[in-house]
Amino acid sequence: MTIDDTIKEIESVCTYCGVGCDIVGMVKNNKIIKIYAQKDGVVSQGKLCIKGKFGFDFVASEDRIREPRIRKSFLEKNPKIKAIIADKIKPFDDLFVTCDLDAATTAAAMKLKEIKSTYGGDSFCAVGGARTNCESAYSFQKFCRETMESPHVDNCGRICHAPSLKGMKETIGEGASTNPYADIYNAKFMLVIGSNTMEAHPIIANRIVDVAKKDNALAVIDVRETKLVKYAKYNCVIPYESNLLILNMMAYVIINEEIYDESFINNRTKGFDEFKEKILNDPYANPDYFKDIEGYEYLTKMIPNIAREYAVKDSMIFWGLGVSQHLDGSHAVMAITHLALMTGNVGKHGAGLMPLRGQNNVQGACDVGCLPYYLSGYKDAPVTGLMTPHMIDAMLDGRIKALFNMGEDITHVHSNVNKIEKAMQKLEFVMVQELFMTDITRYADIVIGVRSAYEKTGVYINAIRRLHLSQPLVQSDLPDDWEVIKLLTEKFGGDFKHKTSEDVWHEVTEVSPNHFAGAKYYRLKRHRKRGMQWPIHNEDTPILHLLDFRTDDGLGRYVYKQYQPRGMVQEILNKNFYKKSLDGFYLTTGRILAQYNNSSQTNLSKKLNKNYSEDILQASIEDKDILGDKVILKTENGQSTVLSVKFSNKIKPRTLFVTYHHAKSRVNTLFGDEADEFVATARFKSVRVTVILQ
Repeated sequence: MTIDDTIKEIESVCTYCGVGCDIVGMVKNNKIIKIYAQKDGVVSQGKLCIKGKFGFDFVASEDRIREPRIRKSFLEKNPKIKAIIADKIKPFDDLFVTCDLDAATTAAAMKLKEIKSTYGGDSFCAVGGARTNCESAYSFQKFCRETMESPHVDNCGRICHAPSLKGMKETIGEGASTNPYADIYNAKFMLVIGSNTMEAHPIIANRIVDVAKKDNALAVIDVRETKLVKYAKYNCVIPYESNLLILNMMAYVIINEEIYDESFINNRTKGFDEFKEKILNDPYANPDYFKDIEGYEYLTKMIPNIAREYAVKDSMIFWGLGVSQHLDGSHAVMAITHLALMTGNVGKHGAGLMPLRGQNNVQGACDVGCLPYYLSGYKDAPVTGLMTPHMIDAMLDGRIKALFNMGEDITHVHSNVNKIEKAMQKLEFVMVQELFMTDITRYADIVIGVRSAYEKTGVYINAIRRLHLSQPLVQSDLPDDWEVIKLLTEKFGGDFKHKTSEDVWHEVTEVSPNHFAGAKYYRLKRHRKRGMQWPIHNEDTPILHLLDFRTDDGLGRYVYKQYQPRGMVQEILNKNFYKKSLDGFYLTTGRILAQYNNSSQTNLSKKLNKNYSEDILQASIEDKDILGDKVILKTENGQSTVLSVKFSNKIKPRTLFVTYHHAKSRVNTLFGDEADEFVATARFKSVRVTVILQ
């Protein structure tokens, strides 16, 4: 092997959150030695969070899956498959053998053919796509729908911003961020709700903080004090499960005080008069309702103040999973868009709507059809498939027999883990494409190692619809995800005509012209650092809805939903919430800055993992007298392992916050099937728990 001591600097895009920062990798001897951002980086602004800077050790990790693995018990149950690939099998460990890619895809194709022939195509489902490039996500859903003839494909948007897509499409016709990050500097007021932005999306937070420092124009609404409140004019801590209540109250104030934009309403929206009547007659929409909510009485005055400032200024709203991961997540997003429609705070510079996406390509996976109800470009699917939670039900009752999992650790990051584990055991075949042996691989019959984002070419779409064309920082002999799918398709007798990622992407532009007609590789290469925001034709589109909304008639719509008291609010009203008891705490979940999602990548970086090698439970300092330093959390669905407790004055009494990065904590066993009524996104942001002292 030739040793090359030359240090190369290669531009690409960060592999972590939905911010989608431009990066430069410094590479020596085919190994990343440093990652930084250039000062003129359009997304990064020359800055990266600690994950972007230091979270690259995983690429060269010894734990990477370098050869396909096949479970020994699978081969024993399938002697015909074993006989066909026998000469390619090599010993590995007590559970698996290894083989080459050709043998692994032969085994997978044979088993999938058998299942399809025996049970029908819709006995198969596919989950994944948000961590890989658009080319692979598109190929993934196409394999499911066309080769396997199953409508059951989904991605991890199901557990994050599916309600944002639903809520925004219902009201303004497009389920994506309306403005570029740079437009934050043109805003005169900013509302952040349900987002721990400084830890989950720190490079966006940099811009918010810049404006807040200059103009004192920030409101933060959450169930706890996040780090961003240091810069907030309004630190609005609310009860659990009250987002819709708060947002409807803001609408009430704007309507009651007649500080809405009548011209915008008349020219750009429909149904306002009916919406106005419902809000004004809503018994829960008047902020005076909080006079009876002990511990939150201050909201009676604070909510109107936020509403007034939002209405009379060019304003932007940012939200995260603290909005979407609720029973009424979709309705809460609709309530957010109502505020923008009433005040004209959408479709212009310095005013808009920004859902803060979690995964590096969850926007892209949805855009290219990794959803059970949409094809690429958000065309309605001819047959609507099952959403992931409903796939789990179908596994348990025997309707689904096989799972193809691509980069989504569903036995860790989804809700009701105990139920999912039972479902996995009922399947006849599980195939996983991954970088590492994540939790889901405990149930895999075949595991195929693939390239990471830093080893391949492909399109990634960030939270503001910005397409970035990645290029490899290092070379790898592993396949890209779409290359594995190509082999599977061909072994079914199909014609996967594409030879390069550019070929695959060209097909995406052809089948989704309304979004990507002008997004050819040569243009994305030319604008690699800047990126391009869809829809892309001759030019890209930094700001959506300048003239019309992307609805059938071009008008924005109001979809009213009345808040229904429940959970913590109802207990406070009933005078049985504040008590000295280990039962009846309310728990929410979230990320910390140094770790990411299921931590499969970040836990391999010593700089990131050294202080955060376990999940931490935060509790109110006022509850220290009844809580110990170590506890277990329990619900009717399951219980966590032992968690360390950190007491804080940023947490309200009888409420708790926990991270979910480590599978060993089993935090997601606590959550059941309660979910958004439209899109089945789990209620991760509120569950009533019992604390067991250790």
